[in-house]
Amino acid sequence: MARKLRKLTAAMAVLLLSLLFAACSNSKESSSSTYDRVKASNTITWGMRADTRLFSMMDVKTGKAAGFEVDLARAITKQILGPKGKMKIEYISEKSRIMDLKIGNVDAVIATMTNTADRRKIINFSDTYFMAGETLIVPKNSKLNSIKDFNSSKYVIAAVKGSTADSDVHKYAPKARVIFYDDYGSCYNALKAGKASAMVSDNAVLAGLIAEDKDKFKMLSSTFTVEPYGIGIKKGEDKFTAEVNRALKQLRKNGTYARLMKKWFNGVPGFNIQDSSRQQASE
Repeated sequence: MARKLRKLTAAMAVLLLSLLFAACSNSKESSSSTYDRVKASNTITWGMRADTRLFSMMDVKTGKAAGFEVDLARAITKQILGPKGKMKIEYISEKSRIMDLKIGNVDAVIATMTNTADRRKIINFSDTYFMAGETLIVPKNSKLNSIKDFNSSKYVIAAVKGSTADSDVHKYAPKARVIFYDDYGSCYNALKAGKASAMVSDNAVLAGLIAEDKDKFKMLSSTFTVEPYGIGIKKGEDKFTAEVNRALKQLRKNGTYARLMKKWFNGVPGFNIQDSSRQQASE
């Protein structure tokens, strides 16, 4: 009996040591920083939208996204990794973008994401790369001229799930009804079909949506929020965040940032390039 007990004890000891070794290995593996990983692979995986005209819009002919954020991410990648650095794109939604960061599907998210106090509690943000503001688009013949004009339950405002639109709208129009849709295209289609009186989003996003429908829709001239876009990075990845900020500063300094802003937004109605280019450090 004693001999069997000793064998059982020894077997349990081996099992415990194996489990301990596996836990240590997993801990070591998970502690690998984003910065170390992208340096080792010479690749940065970016989370981007595929439905945001001017920023990141899928071209059905090429099967690739094009826009300001695509070009900016490519430039940041080269600044951090050098001319041979590679950029990989994973297409994400507004609802999934923070979770994609948390579980490591992407190294960084550049997807018209506003740097807010609540979001800073769960992810890191880079310095601001675009300063936007929320406004509305309405039918061309609409007599509604400001967010306060929508303060009635008879008005329905379409918004994208995962945005801060609900609370933002109700600060100024508490009686308005906000209905959420999965993406910008669905929101815009609801407006086109008369299911909504207006669509709310950031001015630059809306300007891109109505670029080909200026005879049918218009964007209100005033914004009612300040929306500083920042690059989202997994919480605690401070070294990688610092590298992204360093790259952004260098791109502003060498003229690349200004060139990209002019390429994508020059002449687009609804906002001023100088205002949208304002710098703001992450908090």
